Amino acid sequence: MIFTRFRLREYDFKLVIMVTILSIIGVFTIGSAESLLQTKQLMGVIAGLIIMIVLSFINYSFILKFYWLIYFVNIVLLTLVVFFGEEHGGAQRWLDIGIQVQPSETAKIMLILFFAQFIMKHAENFNSFKVIALCVLFFIIPWGLVFVQPDLSTSIVLAVIFCFIMYAGGISWKLIGAAFALAVPVLAILIAIAMNSDSKILEDYQKNRILSFINPTEFATTEAYQQLNSVTAIASGQLDGKGYKNNEISSVKNGNFISEAETDFIFAVVGEEYGFKGALVVIVLLMAVAIECIFIALRAKDVAGTIIATAVGGQMGFQSFFNIGVATFILPNTGLPLPFISYGLTSLFSLYISMGIVLNIRLQAKKPEMKIYN
Repeated sequence: MIFTRFRLREYDFKLVIMVTILSIIGVFTIGSAESLLQTKQLMGVIAGLIIMIVLSFINYSFILKFYWLIYFVNIVLLTLVVFFGEEHGGAQRWLDIGIQVQPSETAKIMLILFFAQFIMKHAENFNSFKVIALCVLFFIIPWGLVFVQPDLSTSIVLAVIFCFIMYAGGISWKLIGAAFALAVPVLAILIAIAMNSDSKILEDYQKNRILSFINPTEFATTEAYQQLNSVTAIASGQLDGKGYKNNEISSVKNGNFISEAETDFIFAVVGEEYGFKGALVVIVLLMAVAIECIFIALRAKDVAGTIIATAVGGQMGFQSFFNIGVATFILPNTGLPLPFISYGLTSLFSLYISMGIVLNIRLQAKKPEMKIYN
């Protein structure tokens, strides 16, 4: 059955409301950061909400039947970026197909859908060496195509999503412990090698971003410039903010001291214009959406539903933390959009698709067991 039968009371309206509020905040904030993009974002939000609602009624089990097609389309798109992608800011991440799309963003939901079905197909022997090795192999290929763009930030997000997928799929705690025991020293060695001046693992600008986080004073006018100004903007908003589209000369945003204010550093605009109260509302809503996805995962009818809702919730939580962490200078600078707030239509549509599928998982959730007491 393609469409899901449901009763109105089973529809997760609170998730729709939270996503809609975040999207509206995003439209207004983008309008302040870069007014020319506001209408485009608004049209994207309207189209995205329609896509989300339509997908919420389509049986996700039907979509997952095409999991191999989803995987190969993902690989093709990422490969096309490597050979024919457009370069902006030193990175080749976009395809021009009449409109610009960023396949590394669509890769997030495509990998989640693929692995959800693949793991469910192999649920009985999931913890075998063969299945684990296949999962790693099928992940490494698209991950490598994203990493070489270069797109370190999305590579990190994809790795985190993969960890959520494997955990939700039921990977053994012994394997988790062994992976951590191996990963920690290997990661430390890789970072040490990557930061070496002769290493080609990281681009020079990526190394400098890490160094600027360790010693911001030395890079105050270069790599640390954005983050230092972002912190200034957030702090200047104080409790109530300076007001939407304010004309204060002291405004960091109005002085154009933050480039990419409508994307990676959108939280700086939120903090400056809406203050601590507004920033807190955004943080609470983002975390509430992530937590709601996890609650849906706990009631999913099958392993695939559990994996999808867990991975989507994990992505929401991690990506929000990372973006806000960069804007507040508690993490090194790396470009990640703030879900539903930052400008970027590919990211926005990918999120709406994710939420539409999660809503359908909720419609097919297991009914809570009735306990009868004598």
